[in-house]
Amino acid sequence: MKVFSTFLTLTALLAGACLVAAAEDQGPRNSIQNKLESEYVVTRTTDDKTDIVTAGSVLTLQKDKLLMTPVIGGALCSNIYADGSLTPNASCVVDRITAIRRIRGIDQSSGTSSTTKTFVAGDKFWITKIDVKDAGNDSVVALELFTDAIDGLRYHSTLVIPFKSGLPSPGEVLNSLHEVVKTDDAKLPSIAPPPPPSNELSSPPPTVSLGETPEQVVAILGKPLLKAKVGAKEIYSYQNVKVTFLDGKVQDIQ
Repeated sequence: MKVFSTFLTLTALLAGACLVAAAEDQGPRNSIQNKLESEYVVTRTTDDKTDIVTAGSVLTLQKDKLLMTPVIGGALCSNIYADGSLTPNASCVVDRITAIRRIRGIDQSSGTSSTTKTFVAGDKFWITKIDVKDAGNDSVVALELFTDAIDGLRYHSTLVIPFKSGLPSPGEVLNSLHEVVKTDDAKLPSIAPPPPPSNELSSPPPTVSLGETPEQVVAILGKPLLKAKVGAKEIYSYQNVKVTFLDGKVQDIQ
């Protein structure tokens, strides 16, 4: 009985050690994922990625030469950030060459309408996905980027930052991303609340009366926007009222 109890205790300890080891293995990845998701709010798009359902963070590009392809008709390509510069992967380059050939009339057989577009520092994007891969020498952090419509087309691409020595701390990952993209600090203009109702009685708008002279009307309403003579009548037009005089007296107010 004692041996069986000892066996159960050892089994529980081993199981606990395995859980702790698994948690430690997932720790760096999860902590980086949580850090990035707190920094960048992911944008939700429609299934076909032609429109935005819920807008998230706006990112401002800090480096030149980010290659992107149209959402419709363009394969999602990756841009690798290393040594301070962006380099598109082979699929981006092939898609770009195909587009150039089509524009020049060299290749008319392609059925795609894909044309790549190069973005530079200062351009802005949405972020639609954050992916952290912990794989030792092949560890990467990837952000999927998505643009507003440009001449009727939305573009997308993946920004990839490799970490050849394994994933660093969340702060170091964020610093690396900030070299390429930063959240837009611009805020939507706040709408001021309406002023509280005043306890003072507001003055009634100035009015004119039948029989008053043009001088009296001008003293009350100011100079008219337009004066017109129609036979014996003279008409003073204001923004919201028209006053008609006959024989130098107010005959009608509209």
